Amino acid sequence: MKTEVRTDGAPAPAWVFSQGVRKGPLLQVSGQGPQDPATSAYLYPGDVKAQTLRTLENVRAVLEAGGATVEDVLMFRVYLTKREDFGPMNEVYGEFIARHLPEGGVKPCRTTVFVELPHEAMLVEIDAQAYIG
Repeated sequence: MKTEVRTDGAPAPAWVFSQGVRKGPLLQVSGQGPQDPATSAYLYPGDVKAQTLRTLENVRAVLEAGGATVEDVLMFRVYLTKREDFGPMNEVYGEFIARHLPEGGVKPCRTTVFVELPHEAMLVEIDAQAYIG
């Protein structure tokens, strides 16, 4: 059985997809961006570090709504618009992972790709897949 995951802790999804979907022990979080969860306004224009943290917090909200934590994540996929933003994004990502994993915990896998994103204000988008067991 497949169930939709929704939370007010992340921006409302577009009408054509869910914030997250859980099927059995798997939870897939749709791509999140640097949006305010309450207003869906895009935040921190031009600041990839601040956008990365807001995006990760949005992903975390959907994970938690689906019964998972960052520790349960198998894979994060990061989409960036500019290659020069990799270093600053990676710094914030590393700090976020360190904060949300126990000492000595297994870090999730990650892929980073460079793309055009759906809104011109977005420098970063991140999705995740977790196993809840």
